[in-house]
Amino acid sequence: MTTLILVPAPLDFGCEAQAPITDVLPLATLQIASSITHWIAENAKSCRAVIKRIGEHMPLAAPLQQHIITELPREVHKKGDHAGAFDAKPFLQEAIKKAVASGVQSIGLISEAGMPAVADPGSSIVRAAHALSLSVQPLVGPSSLLLALAASGQNGQNFAFVGYLPIDAAERMQRIRALEAVAKKTGQTQLFIEVPHRNTALWQALLASLQPSTYLSFASGLSLPNAQIRSATVADWKHRAAPDAGLPCVMAVGV
Repeated sequence: MTTLILVPAPLDFGCEAQAPITDVLPLATLQIASSITHWIAENAKSCRAVIKRIGEHMPLAAPLQQHIITELPREVHKKGDHAGAFDAKPFLQEAIKKAVASGVQSIGLISEAGMPAVADPGSSIVRAAHALSLSVQPLVGPSSLLLALAASGQNGQNFAFVGYLPIDAAERMQRIRALEAVAKKTGQTQLFIEVPHRNTALWQALLASLQPSTYLSFASGLSLPNAQIRSATVADWKHRAAPDAGLPCVMAVGV
């Protein structure tokens, strides 16, 4: 039976500094990942980079040039896995056909950073694997959301990940206030992410929109030597220097 293996990637995608892969992926994950030759990837280039890093510590089952990497279609990136624009079942069936023809039974699913299908595309592939009665095996590795939440001091027993906030300033402010209202009513921590070039605008919007007593957390560069993890009330943040917003980050709002 074919197995879909969910392979976590280091969190340093797009960062100048990189953590040693052996610091962020356990030995068993590296061993299993090194045996995979067929991949479904968010991005083929970043997938090759991770395979190369794995190969520096573990013998690869085949030379990097012989790995078969199938990229997820662009509509999955733009509209999400569950928007109905992408039928993952035939996509996965084609990948299985290629793998079986090569005499292998495993297909790796990998994103650019962290756990595939969590805050990244890929959940539709996992759902299709279950529909096709495939075995699904998640490997141990870093998740920026859980690392940021654990280090935030916010409620880790009731939380929600809400993805990206709107780019439009008015819509973003409305969304921020709605998330704050949920956090104050339920105690549920609200986690969200942003790309580096919009971090500063989002941070300024958070300070302008949130109530002084609301707790606001910022985590970036997780697993790297230059990681920043800071939490304070909005009132306190207004008297502190803004965090360095040049890296991918996770932010959280709570009580």
